Amino acid sequence: MKRYEGLFILNTAGREEGVKEMVDRVSAEITSLGGQIETVQKMDKRAFSRVADKKHSAGFYVNIIFAATPAAIAQLRHRFALSEDVFRALFTTAPAPKAPAPAA
Repeated sequence: MKRYEGLFILNTAGREEGVKEMVDRVSAEITSLGGQIETVQKMDKRAFSRVADKKHSAGFYVNIIFAATPAAIAQLRHRFALSEDVFRALFTTAPAPKAPAPAA
């Protein structure tokens, strides 16, 4: 299994209160395909610099680091493309975690 970093922009248009549930659903999708979630970092709602349509002028950003197989990433891309909760999803290979510095 490889270590990946997923940046998700959640579609919060008209529903600000359901962010935690959306993050839980995204995490459940990853684990349902055999992924192991390492960390979940909820960033914040940010306005888009380029607005494609007026319905989506901002989104809630979430960064998830997880381990999964490359085949699972292809399936996740497909599933999140069909999801109404996820506006955009970007997957990159995550660097290896840094070892703590030895105490002097």
